[in-house]
Amino acid sequence: MDIQDYGLKNNLIENIDENKTIARIIATHKDRYEIVCNNGKGFAQIKRGVYYDNPNSIYPTTGDFVLIERNNTGDSMIYETLNRQSSFSRTASSSDRNREMHNQHEQLVAANFDYVFIMQSLNNNFNTNRIERYLSLAWSSGGIPVVVLTKSDLVSNVEEYIAEVKNVAIGVDVYAVSCVTKDGIEDIKKYFLKGNTIVFLGSSGVGKSTLVNTLYGEEVMKTSEIRENDSRGRHTTTSRNLIMLPNGAMIIDTPGMRELGMWDAEEGISKTFQDIGQYMGQCKYSDCTHTNEPGCKILEAIENGEISRERFEQYLKLQKESQYNTNSEQYLRDKKEKFKNIAKINKHNKNVW
Repeated sequence: MDIQDYGLKNNLIENIDENKTIARIIATHKDRYEIVCNNGKGFAQIKRGVYYDNPNSIYPTTGDFVLIERNNTGDSMIYETLNRQSSFSRTASSSDRNREMHNQHEQLVAANFDYVFIMQSLNNNFNTNRIERYLSLAWSSGGIPVVVLTKSDLVSNVEEYIAEVKNVAIGVDVYAVSCVTKDGIEDIKKYFLKGNTIVFLGSSGVGKSTLVNTLYGEEVMKTSEIRENDSRGRHTTTSRNLIMLPNGAMIIDTPGMRELGMWDAEEGISKTFQDIGQYMGQCKYSDCTHTNEPGCKILEAIENGEISRERFEQYLKLQKESQYNTNSEQYLRDKKEKFKNIAKINKHNKNVW
């Protein structure tokens, strides 16, 4: 077994302690990790003294490369998380906030991937606002987002769905696939090259595990039926797992997420909503709130039908959520200042009239 087959880049090998071994985390189980290294697969735990004593320690997640001290009779010890090329975080759900950990509100989902497959099924679960949310986080992750619409056999107007998604997924490849008819499967295989890592993201029931099995060629992940009344499924994937396909490509399959809070996603939001971003900073007033000011380019674009009010409101919603989750104190200060400015503008307009 060669750890470089698992996507290890040469730049991570430099200046490594010769007494330590490089491993990749292929699954997380609360405080225990499944790993793979040149000596095979095994389990490991973090060296608590090393991680807890260093406030800058990067706690590992699935996909991370780590330095370990091997133990042939028990769990190996993880001493360091190596630099990441990409990582995906969300705001931790209430049950996770005391668990993983270098920030109490941030939950790391996966690391060191090349592509982010944003998966949405073509049933009652279809929602473009959710796709925009995933895109904003994906663009911030360092990976390249790709939208995959699953269960295309359930609808007859597949091209209409693709066109609708392309309107909100600017500059992103969009595919529709069916694991029943195998339509579209060949189109996405170009991403699954030896050494590439692709993370699957989506809510429960969209078919992430089913697509893993289809690409693998046999059932390696458990699947379950969805409820017909609301198109929701059970969480068949309960941990984050890295699966290597027979051709050497890797998939990180993640649990369906009931909560997908925005975390440090400013850059990704700007990329996702670049059609709105082109108007920012073009208003008559530099402190424009885009509510009722004369000379507001955003309001003009909405009135002219160049952008939709719904999309602009979604942009504002995600921005506010990301700013609050990342730095709640600064967000509240900015919000207070914003309302002061609105009050001044309203008072000025009242005096004019």
